[in-house]
Amino acid sequence: MMTIALSDTGKRFNREWIFRNLSYTFHAGKTYAITGPNGSGKSTLLQALAGALTTSAGKISYSLQGNAVEPETVYRHLSIAAPYLELIEEMTALEFLAFHEKFKPLHPSLTLLEILKEVGLEKAANKQVRFYSSGMKQRLKLAQAIFSDTQVVLLDEPCTNLDAAGIVLYQELMGKYANHRLIIVSSNDQQEYHFCETTISISDYK
Repeated sequence: MMTIALSDTGKRFNREWIFRNLSYTFHAGKTYAITGPNGSGKSTLLQALAGALTTSAGKISYSLQGNAVEPETVYRHLSIAAPYLELIEEMTALEFLAFHEKFKPLHPSLTLLEILKEVGLEKAANKQVRFYSSGMKQRLKLAQAIFSDTQVVLLDEPCTNLDAAGIVLYQELMGKYANHRLIIVSSNDQQEYHFCETTISISDYK
C-alpha cells in the first residue's frame, strides 16, 4: 500500500506561486478530493503528485509497505486520467489497452474485452479511437486508469465530456473498484468527488 507525503511543497511558474507551504500525507486506502476554482492549480498539484512535474520548493516522497520508492519508479504504482492526456487515436480500444498493458499490468481477473464492457465500450472495441465521441474517449481514459493494477489512482475532472449515464457509470466504477486504493480526485464538481473521505482546498495553500 502506497503513501505519498508532501513536506513544505510548492510550485511556481515564473514569479507566481501555484501552491506553496503544502505539508500533507496521503494515506494508502483512503480517498481524497483536491478542490478549488478553475485555474487555481488543482491539475498542477495532481501532476506533481504523479511525478510528472518537479516542485519548486519542498519535496514529495513515496513509500510502499513502509519502504521508500524512488521518484523515477513511482509511475509503476500509479495511474492517471486527465483531460489533457491524449489517447493513441490510430489504435482501436482493444489495441490501446493491449499496448498499455505492456507497460503497466491491468486488472488481473478481467480480460480486455471485459474491461471495455465495464465502461460500456464493448460494441466499439474494434473501432479506431479517432472515431469515438468525446464521451467515449473519456470512458476509455477512465478504463485505462481505474483498471490498471496500481496502488494509486489520480483522477483530474473525471467526468469531463460524460453525459448523465456516463456520470452514473463513473460513480458505480468508483464504488466497485476504489476500495483499498489511494484515490485522489481533482475537481470542483461534487458529482466527481462525493465519495471522497477528505477534501483539500488548493486555495488554502496560496
